[in-house]
Amino acid sequence: MIYLKFSICNLFFYLFFLLSMLFFFLSIYFMYMEFTYFVEWVLLSINSTEIIMVFLFDWMSFIFMSFVMFISSMVIYYSKEYMNAEKNINRFILLVVLFVISMMFLIISPNLISILLGWDGLGLVSYCLVIYFQNVKSYNAGMLTALSNRIGDVALLIAIAWMLNYGSWNYVFYLDFMKMDFEMTIILMMVVLAAMTKSAQIPFSSWLPSAMAAPTPVSALVHSSTLVTAGVYLLIRFNVLLMSSEKISSFLLLIGGLTMFMAGFSANFEYDLKKIIALSTLSQLGLMMSILSMGFPKLAFFHLLTHALFKALLFMCAGVIIHNMKNSQDIRDMGLLLSSMPLSISCLNLANLALCGMPFLAGFYSKDLILEIVLISNMNFFSFFLYFVSTGLTVCYSFRLVYYSIMGDFNLFSMNSLNDEGFIMMKSMLSLMFFAVLGGSMLNWLIFSSFYCICLPFYLKNLILFTCLIGGFFGLFLNYYSFFFLNKSLNFMMLSNFSSFMWFMPILSTISIIFYPLSYGKNMIKIFDLGWLEFFGSQNLKNLFMKNFSIYLQSLQNNSLKIYLLMFVFWLMFLVILFIM
Repeated sequence: MIYLKFSICNLFFYLFFLLSMLFFFLSIYFMYMEFTYFVEWVLLSINSTEIIMVFLFDWMSFIFMSFVMFISSMVIYYSKEYMNAEKNINRFILLVVLFVISMMFLIISPNLISILLGWDGLGLVSYCLVIYFQNVKSYNAGMLTALSNRIGDVALLIAIAWMLNYGSWNYVFYLDFMKMDFEMTIILMMVVLAAMTKSAQIPFSSWLPSAMAAPTPVSALVHSSTLVTAGVYLLIRFNVLLMSSEKISSFLLLIGGLTMFMAGFSANFEYDLKKIIALSTLSQLGLMMSILSMGFPKLAFFHLLTHALFKALLFMCAGVIIHNMKNSQDIRDMGLLLSSMPLSISCLNLANLALCGMPFLAGFYSKDLILEIVLISNMNFFSFFLYFVSTGLTVCYSFRLVYYSIMGDFNLFSMNSLNDEGFIMMKSMLSLMFFAVLGGSMLNWLIFSSFYCICLPFYLKNLILFTCLIGGFFGLFLNYYSFFFLNKSLNFMMLSNFSSFMWFMPILSTISIIFYPLSYGKNMIKIFDLGWLEFFGSQNLKNLFMKNFSIYLQSLQNNSLKIYLLMFVFWLMFLVILFIM
């Protein structure tokens, strides 16, 4: 049985790894030759009816597929050790494979129908993975995830219905020359709504931290390159249409900025390790959405790829720490882990620095470029404020995580067995660490045909670095002194509750959407179905037709002889009257 477990893991690890290499070289070739292949595959043809599968192959789809395949292969290899005690590991691996296949469908589809196949596939398999551990918390999180994503599915179905105004559902044919149509504006609104739900933008953000109930390898896959990035990727494909509507792009810029700020602010008050990393994903998704709404799809795609590398590494490091800490995810239980787990903590801190955008790591090339584009763009002060304060908050919660994991004493057990001896997990982490260091510069050379050279005044050029330094300083300062005076403050406790609940968004998306309608439904059943309708309906009919009628029949049957004689007399009288007439 153990051999079968490992053979399935190894099979898909090698398959996905080889496919990732193949797709990567194909993306370079397509980029160099400037190729775009539009493939139509006739699945079924009966008389004049044809069922056609359409695929779009270009450098963007190939390089994204290569990253998805590479991260998936590392996650499957990591799961080989992380999920070693799991009896049904074959089922787990097959669910991950289905998840990846659904993402592949979404990446290469220029058709809204086939996009819906991948989109719904991601939603269904993510539900199965979130409830994998089968407890009350997992079931609640799975239901919240599925229902939140269902809003986006319905929006896509409405977009498909509106596409009936055109000749086919292949949206790539109509993006450019139909972009001013009313129908295309409606389709764009539905696609933006779908992307907001899948990428967890405000007000649909509450499902993303809840989905942390899934196993950690799944979190590494979901938050780096699959489920949450699907909405961003869809809007990258629809970017021509997005930029044709100034109102919708301005709305998306505001929503992306608010999501980025809310997630960064909330992460500074969170103590669950996986939720902190999940909120950092939410913050980066807001950054991608906002730069996308400003008309820079290549830049958003660049940050999407670099973010995938260090975010998968962050979750893998978190998984190793949780594994060693006997499934405790509270960062207050950590401390002085560098002496016990030097390699894992080094990977964690390197991924953290890449997330902050520290120079010459993967996140620096995309994040610095995005913020410099913001500096030279024509935008209002509020959006500018959200960009830079959110960047400072990102560094703040990253340094807070560093503070809790490295400084102080270990707070869980007096006797512990912390070590770096998970060799299989370590191999996959070191592979991703290599790309978390070099991936940004490599992609920068590949994606952009010429280097961006943005000339700014001295103070503006150093504003990004200054923001990061201030954020890091506040992260260390506030956590060091919070034990002495901040935790005793009532205002601080209220702010902490408000922020750790993500501005009460999980409560709003559960109680307001589930509790009140259910209570209203219960009252309606009580008043109508079990109340007046019961009295005037079935109960009254029962009393009238069944109870009273049965009593009458019973009285007839109790006096049978007299009744029969009386009926015989009536019958004779009736015959006599009939005969006389």
